[in-house]
Amino acid sequence: MPVRPPLHIGIVACSAEGAALCYRTICAEGAQRLGPHAHPEVSLHSLSLADYVACLERNDLAGVGALMLTSADRLARAGADFLICPDNTIHQALGHVLPQSPLPWLHIAEEVAAQAAARGLRRIGILGTRWLVDSPVYPDKLQARGLDYVRPAPADRDLLARVIMDELVYGVFKPESVALLQGVVARLRDAGCDAVVLGCTELPLVLNDANCVLPTLDSTRILARAALDRALA
Repeated sequence: MPVRPPLHIGIVACSAEGAALCYRTICAEGAQRLGPHAHPEVSLHSLSLADYVACLERNDLAGVGALMLTSADRLARAGADFLICPDNTIHQALGHVLPQSPLPWLHIAEEVAAQAAARGLRRIGILGTRWLVDSPVYPDKLQARGLDYVRPAPADRDLLARVIMDELVYGVFKPESVALLQGVVARLRDAGCDAVVLGCTELPLVLNDANCVLPTLDSTRILARAALDRALA
């Protein structure tokens, strides 16, 4: 019998650095599973990050959803079989997206929560933009798996927001800022966390298990691997 080709992955991009890391992970790890230089077909569509930020700043989740649907429609026309979004923050708008989406989606926080449960973790610190940390995106999915969570203190949320939006999304990686982020992780450890979710898709570019006092849940690569599993199933 002929072997079915892998499914076509559609990436709804938001910020460039995180989307690029997700794309690279799919291609690199696809080759590990399919053979040299091989990976599933991937299409990526990106509207301007400024358009998303404008909606987020006025708490317009319907507007965020409309932007995501624009990308979803274009990826469907490009032949994608399912969609992923390597941006944690805008998952808040999926409730506006799914009823109208032309294709099914994987949910980044669902994949992270499944990984946390499989690893036997119990209490997860949430790192990300202020929009993400303040939202129910991770609390809902973690609690559905019976997991507890901790949000950073308000001052640490401000620090995370500044480093992510003023530096990481531009590909700027300052050692002094990494040290500040490591301090946030240490304070979440002191609050009883046994791991942290890197809930901004740029955070894995500067934080990892080797330089943090807690195990990390790399949302970008977890989503990319889940997409590979789906494409190759």
